[in-house]
Amino acid sequence: MQKADFVENGFPAIHYGQIYTKYGLSANQTFSYVSADLAKKLKIADKNDLLLATTSENDEDVCKPLAWLGEKAAISGDMMLFRHQQNVKFLAYYIQTTMFQSAKKKKITGTKVRRVSSADLSTMKIPVPSLSEQTHIVEILDRFDTLTSDLIVGLPREIELRQKQYEYWREQLLSFKKIKF
Repeated sequence: MQKADFVENGFPAIHYGQIYTKYGLSANQTFSYVSADLAKKLKIADKNDLLLATTSENDEDVCKPLAWLGEKAAISGDMMLFRHQQNVKFLAYYIQTTMFQSAKKKKITGTKVRRVSSADLSTMKIPVPSLSEQTHIVEILDRFDTLTSDLIVGLPREIELRQKQYEYWREQLLSFKKIKF
């Protein structure tokens, strides 16, 4: 965190709703800031903390993880902060698995607003291989994530090119000119 950012913008902060809308699996910068006075009243996330949104309007988003890789940041209510000695991205990836999601659903309460308590989450078990294995798993998943992201970013351009190709051939085929194939 740069001193100018703190003075000008306030203390870096993460609102639980932003975990669904602004953040991916991990982040090292915030989108929001709060006053220093408010930050003193909130929980403060440190680098490598796992943040979980514990409230949502649907079961899928309850426990959406954020591997925090930045410096100190204030976090809002309806978030759980998990401080640990593991690879934070490994934990975030694991929380997205169907095994965890299935177990989590049994712990969710509420009707319109769905939530899970930290007490209920603390009863859930996460298989934890050695740190070197966690790192290796994260490297593989990060590569897949990058490939998928690159594909999604490139997909609109590919769709645009195929659309132009389609339009060209549609015009050629429906113009009834003699076309040599």
